Amino acid sequence: MKKWTTLAALAILGAGAASFALSGQNTSAAPSSTGSGPHPARAASASTVSFDQKIAPLALLDTSGKPVTVGDWDKSKATVLMFVATQCPVSNAYNTRMAALSKTYGAKGVRFVGINSNKAEGGSEVASHSKDNGFDFAVLKDPQNKIADRFDAKVTPEIYVVGPKGDLLYKGRIDNSQNQAQVNDKSLQKALDAILSGKSVTERETRAFGCSIKREG
Repeated sequence: MKKWTTLAALAILGAGAASFALSGQNTSAAPSSTGSGPHPARAASASTVSFDQKIAPLALLDTSGKPVTVGDWDKSKATVLMFVATQCPVSNAYNTRMAALSKTYGAKGVRFVGINSNKAEGGSEVASHSKDNGFDFAVLKDPQNKIADRFDAKVTPEIYVVGPKGDLLYKGRIDNSQNQAQVNDKSLQKALDAILSGKSVTERETRAFGCSIKREG
């Protein structure tokens, strides 16, 4: 009889220990599954620039490493943000076109800003590249590709046009062919012409193509 009583007591103690162990596992798992911070994927989605939100000023660096803030959208009739590269053959095929667009539309009150988010293309390389190609607009560095991530920019060249109210008016390609002789759709030019005429951009989004942005990490 004592033997059966002892076994029953041990069984009860074992069940209690198992219950405690399971309770402990649930408590330690809760912070990782219901933590106080946002889920990483949701945070990235929430911070991505879209057509239905105002764009906050951009924190970048000039080619000497000094901080530069790009904002004051209302000081220009439009701001063209161009994600570019020094080594990408597709981006380089557009150097002459980008310089020409900046010269033509800059005279009409449109601001152009180049953004280099490639981790391996340093400030001095960017500065030399800009000088060699006659850019009259600044090309700024994007440390840790934070601005590229905000805009969800994937390739070079890739264009985003911001209006005077800080709203996104156009995103995508410059035109439809790397080979300038084969261009028959000047997408960016059409968007800028519409903006300057006070009209809505009929094709707000086109598919950009080029070399992938070489991100950090």
